[in-house]
Amino acid sequence: MPLQQSSHVVSAPFIKPQQTISAVMRQVIYAMVPGMAVAFYFFGWGVISNLIIACASALAWESLALFLRKRPIKNYLADGSAVVTAILLGLALPPMAPWWLLLVGTFFAIVVAKQLYGGLGYNALNPAMAGYAVLLISFPREMSAWVAPVTLPMADIGFIQTLHWVFLHQLPGAITFDALTSATPLDYMRTEIGRGVSFNEVRLSATVGVIAGKGIEWINLAILLGGIWLWYKKLITWHIPAMVLTSIAVLSGAFYLYAPERFADPVFHCFSGATMLCAFFIATDPVTASTTPMGKIIYGLGVGCLIYIIRTWGGYPDAVAFAVLLMNFTAPLLDQYTVPRIYGAGQRKG
Repeated sequence: MPLQQSSHVVSAPFIKPQQTISAVMRQVIYAMVPGMAVAFYFFGWGVISNLIIACASALAWESLALFLRKRPIKNYLADGSAVVTAILLGLALPPMAPWWLLLVGTFFAIVVAKQLYGGLGYNALNPAMAGYAVLLISFPREMSAWVAPVTLPMADIGFIQTLHWVFLHQLPGAITFDALTSATPLDYMRTEIGRGVSFNEVRLSATVGVIAGKGIEWINLAILLGGIWLWYKKLITWHIPAMVLTSIAVLSGAFYLYAPERFADPVFHCFSGATMLCAFFIATDPVTASTTPMGKIIYGLGVGCLIYIIRTWGGYPDAVAFAVLLMNFTAPLLDQYTVPRIYGAGQRKG
């Protein structure tokens, strides 16, 4: 009996992969939901406006870049990588950030750091951190206008009022934006210790909660839970997160023991700023991070050490973006010199 010719032509590989890019990106987004929910609880609708504008603008920039590159827009947008980049950038920016700040950030993240290099898989730098670093250097005033979590419930700012500020730079009634903002816990700690105030006194301030920055500590805890879930689902390995947190804890612990009045303790550093977001969601980017087991360990140690060094002695209190970008440059070299030896290689023939 002659075989019927099929009109559907398939090519290798014939084994269906267990995880597609879009499936992995969806699970990463699911893992960030607890952190987004806790951030919304403490910082209000400004977090939601950040995420909506960041996601919409990232998809728009990606569509434009794909159109200019003559690539299939629908297929590339469906992988979810642009949305993950937008969420990471939206969470890292101050709540209630002006709309143009998010557009500029997503432009550099998607178009410059990602598409100009050839798209997903070819970018040398982490897109979200590249966009964040450009914004931090170019617009320091807007990037330092963090809403204080203790004042938002009293102001009772709803979603419509938030949009008024984001797009029109107006707030309802006699409320001023300066009355809602305050220094981040890391920035406040650096400033006060620089003035000669001891760390134990800093911990008694209204910006510090139980173990770290008020509100920020619970966001970091929620992100930690999401990161553990990613590790449980084997979407990331333990190497980079463990080494990032270990290096920060060891360095901060050593300096805290040496001079507890001038240096913050390890718990404060691990649960402040974007530490957990970096350890589990940013530094673990499979495209821009090292991929070998030993390379991941060195990479994670480097990121953690740079975070602590820049936080303590550098010009920026939360150094995640710069630490990740600097280590991105080392990833190819680490992969080249830490390739595991092939089993049986180098053995003498009997």
